Amino acid sequence: MFNTPRLKKELNQLLNKPSVGIKVNVKEGSSSVLEAELHGPKDTPYEIGIFKLQMELPHKYPFEPPRVTFVTPIYHPNIDSSGRICLDVLKMPPTGAWKPLITLEGVLVAICNLMSCPNPNDPLVPDIAKEFKNDKETFESKAKHLTKIHATKLSVNSV
Repeated sequence: MFNTPRLKKELNQLLNKPSVGIKVNVKEGSSSVLEAELHGPKDTPYEIGIFKLQMELPHKYPFEPPRVTFVTPIYHPNIDSSGRICLDVLKMPPTGAWKPLITLEGVLVAICNLMSCPNPNDPLVPDIAKEFKNDKETFESKAKHLTKIHATKLSVNSV
């Protein structure tokens, strides 16, 4: 799977010169799954955390988007308890905005942006979206608390 020129170039970039706060590895024993780590964006309830994600590349990549899920639990209106992400660049048109020009790094940057700026108008978890809109202080407190529990070095090492 990782033998197309484009994918080799993308992987080389991600493995050797990733964007700040992004780390990617090829999942051991797999030819189509990547493991990613995203540092929580600054000035967000997630900033103290490191979040693990899994990226499954379909055989038709880049003509189909990767399937990306959070492995680390996160309290977010656009990410559910199964780790599924509601983000337009992860969906095919006409309902989504995936284009073959989008890179794997572009997907991870878009996810970081979603972490910084949740979209409560297109939620995957309506209750969290309502809280985000109506009681942002409570939302941020819960998100920080769950980040501390699930996504900090202390929590990762204690598992």
